[in-house]
This record gives sequence, C-alpha cells and structure tokens, in this order.
Amino acid sequence: MKEGTFSLLGKRRFGPFFFTQFLGAFNDNVFRQALILLIASGVVAGTEVNTLNNVALALFILPFFLFSALAGQVADKYDRAMLVRRIKFAEVLIMGCAAAGFFFSSVYFLLAVLFLMGLQSTFFGPIKYAIIPQHLGPRELVTGNALVEMGTFLAILLGSISGVLLKMDAASPAIVSTAVVGLALLGYLAARGIPSAPAADPGSRLNWNLWKETWRIVGYAREVKSVWMCVLGISWFWFLGAAYTTQLKVYVDDYLLGTDGLYALLLGTFSVGIGLGSWLCEKLSGRQVELGLVPLGSIGLSLFGVDLFFSYAGLPKGVELGIGAFLQAPAGWRVLVDLLGIGVFGGFYIVPLFAFIQQRSDPRHLARIIAANNILNALLMVLSAAAGIVLVGLLDLTVPQFFLVLALLNVVVAAYIYTVVPEFLIRLLVWMLTNVLYRIKRKGLENIPDEGPCLLVCNHVSYVDALLLGGAVRRPARFVMFKPIYDLPLMNLIFRGGKAIPIDGKSRNPEVYEEAFRRIREELAAGQVVCLFPEGQLTPDGEVGEFRNGLEKIVKETPVPVIPMALSGLWGSFFSHKGGRALTRLPRRFWSRVVLSAGEPVPPQAVEAEDMRRRVLALREQP
Repeated sequence: MKEGTFSLLGKRRFGPFFFTQFLGAFNDNVFRQALILLIASGVVAGTEVNTLNNVALALFILPFFLFSALAGQVADKYDRAMLVRRIKFAEVLIMGCAAAGFFFSSVYFLLAVLFLMGLQSTFFGPIKYAIIPQHLGPRELVTGNALVEMGTFLAILLGSISGVLLKMDAASPAIVSTAVVGLALLGYLAARGIPSAPAADPGSRLNWNLWKETWRIVGYAREVKSVWMCVLGISWFWFLGAAYTTQLKVYVDDYLLGTDGLYALLLGTFSVGIGLGSWLCEKLSGRQVELGLVPLGSIGLSLFGVDLFFSYAGLPKGVELGIGAFLQAPAGWRVLVDLLGIGVFGGFYIVPLFAFIQQRSDPRHLARIIAANNILNALLMVLSAAAGIVLVGLLDLTVPQFFLVLALLNVVVAAYIYTVVPEFLIRLLVWMLTNVLYRIKRKGLENIPDEGPCLLVCNHVSYVDALLLGGAVRRPARFVMFKPIYDLPLMNLIFRGGKAIPIDGKSRNPEVYEEAFRRIREELAAGQVVCLFPEGQLTPDGEVGEFRNGLEKIVKETPVPVIPMALSGLWGSFFSHKGGRALTRLPRRFWSRVVLSAGEPVPPQAVEAEDMRRRVLALREQP
C-alpha cells in the first residue's frame, strides 16, 4: 500500500534524524533572535546596533568558509550517526555557555558563542544531506528532502518570530536560557535514536590544509556538470532567500508602515510557502527526482517577484497598518499571495536539486560535495548582503525596486543554468506531457540496472516516445531515433540537449548510419543507458512491426544486457499516426492512460531480433 508523505516520520531510519535537525534549526534561530533583541535593547553603549548585527551575521557564516572542507572530510570518513550524536552533545555545552551569556547580558561573550554555533552547524551541514540516501530508498529521496525542507523552514519561522511570540526583549533571561538549553537537550536525545550510518570513505586521510582541501572538494562538486549546476542553483536560491528575508523588515517598516505583528505574518507566510511548496513538490513529482519542477520553480519565483514590485502600491498611505487593516485592503492580500507564491515555487525549486545531488554524486564524496555546496551558500549569502548594501544603500533603489531586480536576475541565472544543462528543460517538457496529456503507469522498471551499460528496446508508437521513456526511467538514456524525427523543429533542440543519436537507413544515408553505431559503442562503453526503437519508424497501424537486425549488430559489437520494454495506450493520441499524419489534427482526448512495461534483462549472447520482438509483444497491454 502506498504510504503518505508523513509516514517516514514514524520510522526509526528517518524520524529521529528529522527531529534532530528540526530542533537544531529551531534552536539556532531562537538563539540568534534573542541575541538580536538583546543588541537592539542598547545594552552595549557606544556601538551602532546595525554594526553589531552585521558582526553577528559574519561570525555565524565565517566557520562555513573556514571549516566546511574539514567537515566534509570528517562526514565521509566516520559513521555519520555517531558524528550527529557528538555534534548535538557539543550543542548542549555551547547552549550552556549561551545561558550564562544571557544571564549576564554579555553581548560580546554571546557573539563568541554564536561563532561556536556556526562551527557546529558547519559540521552538521554535510551530514544532514549525506545521511538521507543512506537510510532512504531511491523513491523516498524526494519525500525525505521535502520533509527536511519543510521542517527546516518551519523551524526558521518559529525561531525567527520567537521574539514577537515570547516577548524576549522584555522577558527574564531565565526564559531564553531555559529555552536554548532545553532545545539542545531534546535534540541530543533525538540524535540517540538515529540508526548507524557507516562511513562512506573510511580509508580517506584528513587533509588539514583547509585552503587546499576547499578547492579539492569544490573539484568533487564539479566532476559531474549537472551536479555542479545543481550546487550553483541551490546557492542562488540562498542568495534570493537571504535577500528577501533581510529586506523584509525594512519593506514592512518603511513601505507598508506595518507593525511587528504584520512583519511576523509576512515572514511566516514566506516560510510556510516554502514548506507548502516542498510538500507539493513531493506530490507532483510522483516520488521520484523530477528536475522538470526546477524550471517551473524558477518561472514562479520571477513572476511573483515581479508582482511584488507592484503589489504594495494600492495600500493606504501614511497610516500604520496592523494585521487587520492590512488584510482589509485587496493590495494587502496581493502582497501576501506574492510572498506565498515566492515561497511555494522556491520549494519546487530547491527540493529536486538536493535530491538530484544525492542521487547523481559519488557516494564516497557526497558529504564533501554538500560541504562545497555549503561554502558556496555562505558566499552567496554574503554577496546577497553586499548587493543590498550597494543597490539599496548606495544606489538608492527602493526595496520594491530591489525585489524587481532580484526577479529579473533570477531569469538571467535560470537561462544560464538551463542552457548549460538542457536536462532541466527536457524534464519540464516531459513532466508537462505526463501530467496534461497522459497518465503514465510504470511496471517492471526495477529491471533496469541502477548502474552499468544496458540497451533498452521498445516499440515505437508516437513522436513523444523518447520523452515519455526519458521521464520514466531514473537514469538518463541516450535515445537512438530516426533522423527525420530527430530533425523536427523545436524537438531537435530537446533531442540534441538529451544527447540523442540520429540514425538513418544504411543505403539511404550510410554516413549517418555508421556515425550512429559509433556513438552507440561509445555511450555503452562509457556505462550509459542506450534506448533503441528497433522498428526504425513509427507504427502506421498500431501494431509492433519487424525488428531490424541493427539490434543484433549493437550487442555483438558491445555485449551488454538488453531490457525489452513496451508502450501501451499511445495509439490514437495526438502524437501518433492514427487517423492521419500526427501533429496535423487537434487532440481528441487528454490525460490518456499509458502503460510503460519493462521485462527482465536478456543476456547479450541470447539476443535475437525476432525473440526481442516477441518479448515486447508479450509486455504490451491491449486497450
């Protein structure tokens, strides 16, 4: 039976880890909010409040630059569950020091404690995302990451508005001290329930030259171009998130003339939006790593970001707005929807990127790749603060204008990433096809090996067969397709981006024919998945035609296992040849039921074209 999204929270392999990271993020933000309010109270005479706040931010981020390289090495070398327990115990000791600092209202001592908290977060960060694929299966990765993102931003929300909810600026120091120590103890107790997570690379040696090791782990992240683009995409998201949350208080105070309660509402809406988007991402992706949602997230981030520039203009001028007055104005609801939309599409954007990194990275280096990601995140957050200083402080842009600049910059960054790695846009198109025109039911896809070369053979029913297979198969596949289909306008951009291999008849176009077989040999030798439509053309009558002997030639030259596959339910769809030439008539039905079935692998020595055709026929379901 299919389990719900939140069922993982009840399992020992995920629940204790989730609550450990949730309590840690919550405690971080409770502590920082309490420190910000203590600084704002003027307890330190002769020093600008804004200066101390900037120093606090720098001290928290500095350990990510200095020690992420070491943290990544440690997370790959030792059992990660053991490391989490030790890190959480260190948090208890650090929060004990924080309690003393709050009791004596010692801001400078608390700034030193904040540095230690940043150090603790630096060592926890690589473990946080590297331990997930150790305890969850491939089809649980998106769910696990969605829950972690939901939990993290909910914890940030609760911690960030704790000053408003708990009145920390007027409360006894004992309340804050008890809160931070209590949360740390609860986090440590939760960590003790995390099951063992053996070291990924126990034989590695720690390199104490942190500058050199930093460049080395960034090199690990750059080994796979698509993984590197995901790392850059995540860092850009943190740039946007830091920019919005940093300027939101000024936006509320100076442009909305809002109260602290309104600021809490808008900040909460943004954070809840990210949590909601993470949950929806898990639902819309069908519990697989769906990169197609990343471009969709980019589009939403820009559209709602642009609208945020215009939305506040309809609010009353010169009047202080509480929550009630704000919600009575249509423009107030528009601002609220914009922030919710930015959060929701941010969830669409961030969850698949983390899951993709976990899926595609070398497991031995995963924690170090996450550490590299953390370094870049910290760098982009600093650049975000610098952008705010330059654009708002020096160039006198208004905060709404700054939000507009962010939305337009997001378009530029997205265009760059999706140009370098077209797989994102390909997956978006596939996702749209499979959620608008078709319902795809998958059978037997576990027969496709998770690694190593193999050849997929499938019947050819429509122009979108390759896209549907590419969206269903977990591994990226190189499709061999009839050159006239490969050359179709617009589709050619997608096929080239997906490294499809065009083929034509040996007598009609011998150069293309020979080049296709050369490319197939190269891809299989490199351990890739290659998909072939052995009929050589779209079916003219819905039946499975004769399989050509090119299949046998491929396996003879490069012996690899062959997996038979069959598409059912596509005949008669908009992209098939039933009722005339495809693409020249309007679709007769939407959301058609399509079944994609895969059989057991056939060893290369047993592969014969006619036998493979019979296997495909046996897999095909009759309408």
